Amino acid sequence: MSAVPACAALGVYKPRRPQASPLFRLVSDHFRAFQHAYDERFAPTYGDWRPVVREVADRFLEYGVLDHGFARVRCDTCTHEYLLAFSCKARYFCPSCHAKRLALWTLWLEDSLLVAGVPHRQVVLTIPKRLRAWCLYRRSLLGDLARVAARTVTAAVRALAGEPTLAVGIVGCIQTHGSLANWHPHLHMIATDGGFRPDGTFVSWPAHDTAQLSEAFRRAVLRLFVRLGLFEREDAEAMLAWPHSGFHVHDAVLVPDGDMAFALRLARYCARNPVALERLEYDAVQRQVRYRSDKADGPTAGTETVDPLEFLARLTAHIPNKHQVMTRYYGYYANRVRGARRTREPPAGEPPVVVEPRPLALREARRRWAELLQQIFEVDPLRCPSCGAAMRIVAFITQRAVIDRILDHVRRARESARGPPQATRRAPARPPRQPA
Repeated sequence: MSAVPACAALGVYKPRRPQASPLFRLVSDHFRAFQHAYDERFAPTYGDWRPVVREVADRFLEYGVLDHGFARVRCDTCTHEYLLAFSCKARYFCPSCHAKRLALWTLWLEDSLLVAGVPHRQVVLTIPKRLRAWCLYRRSLLGDLARVAARTVTAAVRALAGEPTLAVGIVGCIQTHGSLANWHPHLHMIATDGGFRPDGTFVSWPAHDTAQLSEAFRRAVLRLFVRLGLFEREDAEAMLAWPHSGFHVHDAVLVPDGDMAFALRLARYCARNPVALERLEYDAVQRQVRYRSDKADGPTAGTETVDPLEFLARLTAHIPNKHQVMTRYYGYYANRVRGARRTREPPAGEPPVVVEPRPLALREARRRWAELLQQIFEVDPLRCPSCGAAMRIVAFITQRAVIDRILDHVRRARESARGPPQATRRAPARPPRQPA
């Protein structure tokens, strides 16, 4: 019996239909009205209008529409061919494109960054409501808070381990959304559960009290606000006297050494998109948006119903500015440190402590969009749906005249395939009823 090809276990790729999603219909129906009403209705709450919002919305509405360009995919075996529309590549808005970015990112984490065999820990740091509005109007504060959080965690590991030179590896993800897509800036960090000595020896993070870590984070953030001139020193001292400060650190999620699959799932969660389509409902007739929380209890549990413009204002607030970095690397995982570590030769006769990345050719091959979609959706976009053979991309079509000519040909082919409309057949007349 012949062996079954590896691709046979994968389903045939079916192009997504973004126009059918509730988010696409919501943006298509109400974005123009939202932009016109923004200055008067939403600017006092969400800040001034940002041009990046319009750019992202325009790209999102073009996503999946063949009229804006596509790739021609052909099977050389049976000559089957289909058209694949381009994606919008919008950050923190389009759930599909964000999922592709996360898949690429987690591949890079596994191949090049996270040290295998070392335990990691998730650290979530939150700030009080009084400070969250500052991050909305002054978005550079998000990066400042990430640096403060990384320094706080590093200092805690060094202090408890009693070694001031430990290098802690930290991947920091800036999240701005809460369970109901509301504005709730906080930090998710995947940190090594300890630190590395200069000789490569890993020292574990001793048992610690998160209340002390929360207090250290609170004092560091308030000192930052005073240094930037956002708070007076008296305001910071008054907040230190609050019985419930609003600052909180949670680090109970431990990733055991060797469980890379769990670490990657946790990384995708830390950098997830602000909106989940499976929890979003859009009623165009009632002009209502219902969004279900991902929490079963607490103040943000349940389902919230808002009007479409309010939900768009809430959602577009999470779109980062251009060149704004939402994922950052510190300590042992910082770019500069990793570059220096790659150029340093391991000691003679001793294996290297740090796992080196795989060859570049393999990483680049795994970045291909075909294998990427195969990983996310367990389908192969280059498998022919007609004969199962391998397909290839023959062209990327972006010129307007060529797009129109091909689409007109496709529409005429579909109409001719349906055939002419058939005349309605009449039911045969019933025979006259025989008298009894």
